Amino acid sequence: MSPQALVVTRWTESETGGLDTSRNVEAELVEVRSFDGERVSGFLYRPDPKKFPGRRPLIVNIHGGPEGQSRPGFLGRNNYYLNELGIAIFFPNVRGSTGYGKRFVALDNGPALRENSVQDIGAFLDAFSKDRAIDSKRIGVTGGSYGGYMCYASAIRYGNRLRGANCSVAISSFVTFLENTQSYRRDLRRVEYGDERDPQQRARLLAISPMTRSGELAIPLMVVTGGNDPRVPASEADQMVKAVRANGRAAWHLLARDEGHGYSKKVNQDYLFWTSLMFWQQNLLGDTRRGGTRASD
Repeated sequence: MSPQALVVTRWTESETGGLDTSRNVEAELVEVRSFDGERVSGFLYRPDPKKFPGRRPLIVNIHGGPEGQSRPGFLGRNNYYLNELGIAIFFPNVRGSTGYGKRFVALDNGPALRENSVQDIGAFLDAFSKDRAIDSKRIGVTGGSYGGYMCYASAIRYGNRLRGANCSVAISSFVTFLENTQSYRRDLRRVEYGDERDPQQRARLLAISPMTRSGELAIPLMVVTGGNDPRVPASEADQMVKAVRANGRAAWHLLARDEGHGYSKKVNQDYLFWTSLMFWQQNLLGDTRRGGTRASD
């Protein structure tokens, strides 16, 4: 960088396998005040307004952990949503995320505070309802693992503001999750979520579990799971899909019997990606020609 002109000159280019990285947009920081005044933030990727003018649909993609963190970076397959379908993507860092200090990461600990993080999603939805480039009537939610719980919980609490939910390797009941997860990690998770052996905590854990409120789910649902998942057993998905379908609601269920906590094999990743595209095309982009309100295997 020249000290006189303060102009950055790029000398090298990374190998991208033929991809034109100039098509990919930079992340935009979004900060809001939540229901209790807590400041929460996330990163928004908007489609090219020249190619996709007007208000655009949005997918809210919630990270797992819950002690995880979404940071700007290369979006890989997700660029297809932005560059080809014109769907914006938002990656929130709700309370409980790392990177914002010890106080912030502990704000969702235990059953009494757990749903406060879900209400953070409501604060973001409020903000996007005022964004003239976002179509507030076409918003969907997705997430994996703990983000899958957030996906379920957001779909139930904010179903009147969402068009669909694609929840992967997701906790549907904190009690059955704690009872069935691998023993090597059970005590660690009890510190975060609560102890299901304690009657009072068990009652609270049940009260905030998506399974308990599955009858309130009113939007199309896609559930993704791995048959060999040691962290969030496939039974978490099975019971949620069964309950939602019993209520006459749409529930797609994608099960890879040779996968664990997330899909690692390319053939399965490809199948998941294309199935997710079908789900969003039907329920977010408004293509109902293939029966977007019908339960499907």
